[in-house]
Amino acid sequence: MDLMGVPQFVRNADRFRHVVTVLAKNGLADWLSTVPMPWLDRLFRANATETLTTEQRIRITMTELGTTFIKLGQVLSTRPDLVGKKLADELAQLRADTPADDSAVAIGLIESELQGKIDSLFADFEASAFASASIGQVHRATTHDGQAVVVKVQHAGIEEVIVNDLEIMGVLADIAEQQSARLKQYRPVQTIREFRKTLLQELDFGRELRNMQRFRKTFANDTGIRFAEPHSNLSSRRVLTMERFKGISLSEKSKLEGSGLDLSEIAARGANLFIEMIFRDGFYHADPHPGNLMILNSQVATDGGEVAEIGILDCGMVGRIDHELRDDLELGLIAVTRHDAAKVTEAVARIGNVPIDYDRSALKEAIQDLLDDYSNQSLEDFDLGGCLNEVVRIIQESKIYLPAKVAMLIRVLIMLEGTAHQLSPHFSVAELIQPYAKKAMRNRCTPRKILSRLRANAQDWEHLITILPRDTADILRNLKRGKFDVHLQHRRLEPVVNRLVMGILTAALFMGSASLCSNHVLPTIFGFSVPGFLGCGLALMIGFRITLAIRRSGRK
Repeated sequence: MDLMGVPQFVRNADRFRHVVTVLAKNGLADWLSTVPMPWLDRLFRANATETLTTEQRIRITMTELGTTFIKLGQVLSTRPDLVGKKLADELAQLRADTPADDSAVAIGLIESELQGKIDSLFADFEASAFASASIGQVHRATTHDGQAVVVKVQHAGIEEVIVNDLEIMGVLADIAEQQSARLKQYRPVQTIREFRKTLLQELDFGRELRNMQRFRKTFANDTGIRFAEPHSNLSSRRVLTMERFKGISLSEKSKLEGSGLDLSEIAARGANLFIEMIFRDGFYHADPHPGNLMILNSQVATDGGEVAEIGILDCGMVGRIDHELRDDLELGLIAVTRHDAAKVTEAVARIGNVPIDYDRSALKEAIQDLLDDYSNQSLEDFDLGGCLNEVVRIIQESKIYLPAKVAMLIRVLIMLEGTAHQLSPHFSVAELIQPYAKKAMRNRCTPRKILSRLRANAQDWEHLITILPRDTADILRNLKRGKFDVHLQHRRLEPVVNRLVMGILTAALFMGSASLCSNHVLPTIFGFSVPGFLGCGLALMIGFRITLAIRRSGRK
């Protein structure tokens, strides 16, 4: 790959050099050793600390490289199906310790984005940020109508830093996919492409505002659940103003235990909220860790009496389930309830991208073992997180690549159970999911669902009937003109072709050498032709090596 042909490379040359230097220092740049850049050679002389594991060195490297790489590590920590559980657990420790910008810089950006002076925008604004994350920082404020709000503002220049780093990641991903068979299995180009899309969306606070509005509309009639109200007139692409919640965060365990609240009831309501978002709405909050959930000071009346409201924060990361994925998930849930390993295997293969050497029988056997292990557990004792982690392990060992939206859903369910267990150790999320599996079984047999599937298939058949005559005419026309081409694409045939060619050459060498021997071509020793004897010996040696290579590949 000609790096100098990449337009962005010149602009990011210093940053690129820094990234590669940090990779080499931590012993993670061996796959770059074949890239024709002389200045790389001296970087590989440094030895990484031998006392650290590879996973630890990857985490340290991402921490040292800053915001964008930390974000990448955090995303990869949600993909144990791709990088393995050991590395995912290590990357889950990544935290972006980003200092807040100077108050004058933050205020200047707010005034520029909202087109007004800070005093005219807010009745009161705290210049010092009370929290700072990798992309932005948060300030307390009060609107002119007396509402308590928080103002989330991006760090100055962070967008340019992230865009430049994403360009460098793209270059490194291309190199990794071309130069390293070991790294190619992690699909670096596709992973960086998905990460780029996710991170650029996170930079747009307007998207988070729209997510909040959608959640508020969906759960407008649900008592006991509250999403923060955004203020669109005080928000922009890089500034987000929203309602300020007052209460106890679920991350403050000691305060929760001393509050006298029924934590089991809160766990049930909170978990049920996320289950409904996933299975009912197909649009869900994708980051249910304790820091994003609060028990508000306000109380609301329900059929069971007064309960504390649950507040949901940070709607920047959301997941979506389209109709096709919902259909596959329903089939998978139904198959699991029936302990049908064959149907579960089909669902997994349909949802994910299977490799060329996909072993269906091995996957089915692993899934059958999993179903047998968990089928005897009661719903109360069912370990959903453990079961999903086992599913991820099986998928990774089968080298099946899960789409990002499926991996995100699995991560949310695992995180949801962990958060619920912090409130109530004996709470079972599986009990909440089971009714949705039964409902899915009933819905698939309803006349309305059957009619909907028939209508969708009718549209496909109508489209096929429409295009078939035209496409057939084009094929016949090209056949008459002699322009009909059949393009064959082969995969992994290079070793076979190489052995075939070597076999033919070896046979030709042996036959030619045997002819030299029979004709006593000079020079000779004891009546044997020297070139003929050497040629036969070389042919036999090559033939032996080809036979050995074929036998080894057959055993593998």
